[in-house]
Amino acid sequence: MNQQLPSSISRRHFLRHAGGGAGLIGLQSLLSTENGLAGGPNPLPKTHFPPRAKRIIWLFMHGGPSHVDLFDPKPDLVKYAGKSLPESFGTVMTRRKVANNPLLGPIRPFRPRGQSGLEISDFLPHLSTVADELCVIRSLHGDSVNHPQSVYQMNTGSILMGHPSFGSWLSYGLGSENENMPAFVVLPDPGGGLKGGPSAWGNGFLPATYQGTTMRPGSTPILNLAAPAGISNPRQRSTLDFIEQLNRRHLAARGVDDELEARIHSYELAFRMQSAAPEAVDFSQETAQTLSMYGIDHPTTRDYGQRCLLARRLIERGVRVVQVYSGDTNGWDAHEDVAKNHTEYCAKTDQPVAALLKDLKRTGLLDDTLVVWCGEFGRMPMSEKGKGRDHNPWGYSGWIAGAGTRGGRAHGETDEVGLRAAVDTVHVNQFHASLLHLMGMDHRDLTYFHNGLDERLTGPAEVDVIEELIS
Repeated sequence: MNQQLPSSISRRHFLRHAGGGAGLIGLQSLLSTENGLAGGPNPLPKTHFPPRAKRIIWLFMHGGPSHVDLFDPKPDLVKYAGKSLPESFGTVMTRRKVANNPLLGPIRPFRPRGQSGLEISDFLPHLSTVADELCVIRSLHGDSVNHPQSVYQMNTGSILMGHPSFGSWLSYGLGSENENMPAFVVLPDPGGGLKGGPSAWGNGFLPATYQGTTMRPGSTPILNLAAPAGISNPRQRSTLDFIEQLNRRHLAARGVDDELEARIHSYELAFRMQSAAPEAVDFSQETAQTLSMYGIDHPTTRDYGQRCLLARRLIERGVRVVQVYSGDTNGWDAHEDVAKNHTEYCAKTDQPVAALLKDLKRTGLLDDTLVVWCGEFGRMPMSEKGKGRDHNPWGYSGWIAGAGTRGGRAHGETDEVGLRAAVDTVHVNQFHASLLHLMGMDHRDLTYFHNGLDERLTGPAEVDVIEELIS
């Protein structure tokens, strides 16, 4: 009988037709055991070269923290505060027509920190104590002045919706080290309202199994994870096995269907997580000193402190990527009053972030864990409504730490007032290429065939790793 096969034939599809499904069972077991993945079958089980980082914690400050008030000291901005931006800076693309407004000086002073003397604002007294661990990138830049597009770009490499997130690419390329936990976990801000929505951690055109799994702190990290009262593990196992048989039969008749495969896989993962996830979020195993260090004993820092501690516990248990969001619908979006906004959000996050770095270093995890801190963009040096600042994607700051990166330094510069990246600039795509390099992945070779193209996180243009950044 002549049976037409789909144009894109997976190994699973081939084995199903060639061996009546027997090979499929063996392959599934082999992939599960050999790769140790909870994020689904992994087409790229090996790194392209020895990795410096085995895992990553990404601290995302939603709304756009002000680089000129946190990490990028500008003496000229102090000097010319209250005056207009000189004409020599040319036309400035802004969202709210603030180009002609007076320059606004930094809200709080900068001071040299640590043995390195890296300058950090008084907004961040706790992070200042670990300045020697930080490589601050002062020359990041992107391509959109709007939140959703910039959130997408920093998370997926593209300003357009529908592309896989950084975490999804790593989950696809490397998988998880613990088959009982997802490879990519997202800890959203309980306030919700991320501009751009869950597409920021979505799988895009990658198979659905690689999307981020959202979790909450506390005893119920995922709703409806626990079995109903009176349902034993053997009974639930029997029910899941029966459901899987029906789903596999349905899948065999439909051919390649990654969403259905992801659903089948999610049932199995959820069953395994019923024992693994509650233990991972059980803070009773932590000392009172550790809880206090993260600020969990104080209402201001409790939420972000819990999620930073959970991030550490998750990577200890083999989760490859953990993304921790700060900021609800508006978050760090300081249009009205930078001082009020950043005082609030720095107070919530400064101590927990510093504690995370100290804790990772104490446990030795910082040696091969990469920590990233950034937002979707920075803020303008000109004032808005007198005390606020508008969006600025043309030049802003973030930082990385751990995984053998050299701390206590700044890479790149913006211009004299912090408007545009000017020296050793780092586009978002170059940033992603460099992070992948630290994870042992060549961004040119981490590809997925989609609509006739070998798609990649960094896009079709030629992009170079920033060697000075990862040295």
